[in-house]
Amino acid sequence: MNHEITRRNLLAGGIAGALLPPVLRKPGVTKMNENEKLIRAFIQAWSRLDAAELAAYFAEEGCYFNIPTQPVCGRANIEKMIRGFIATWTETVWEIKTLVAVGDVVMAERLDKTKTTKGNVDLPCVGVFELRAGKIKEWRDYFNLATYRNAMKG
Repeated sequence: MNHEITRRNLLAGGIAGALLPPVLRKPGVTKMNENEKLIRAFIQAWSRLDAAELAAYFAEEGCYFNIPTQPVCGRANIEKMIRGFIATWTETVWEIKTLVAVGDVVMAERLDKTKTTKGNVDLPCVGVFELRAGKIKEWRDYFNLATYRNAMKG
């Protein structure tokens, strides 16, 4: 089976479409792998605003790259960071726009709708997750920090 990145595949499906094996690009293919299920559950868990629950999805040595800020590594440190930035959150719902899972990598395009004591924000994000043994090894989350900061000005 040929898995080349072709101009046709790139134009038709973007980077994800070019990289996915052809069987996964076919309309109607809905098989969900375990890593996809895990990340969908993780994204849904954010609505409970429970830092300990969220940190439990990470491997003990996992790293969270909340780009453009500095990475945080180690489950305990990740829990502390999450607890800090959700302290003012009163509600959040993360809407998945696109989710692609190939092997141990899951990419999720989202709209994170968050209400806080300082303001509300609908924040477009893309998360890239690398998983090992049913845990998040690395999460790189990309978003425009100015969009978040401007919304928090009230």
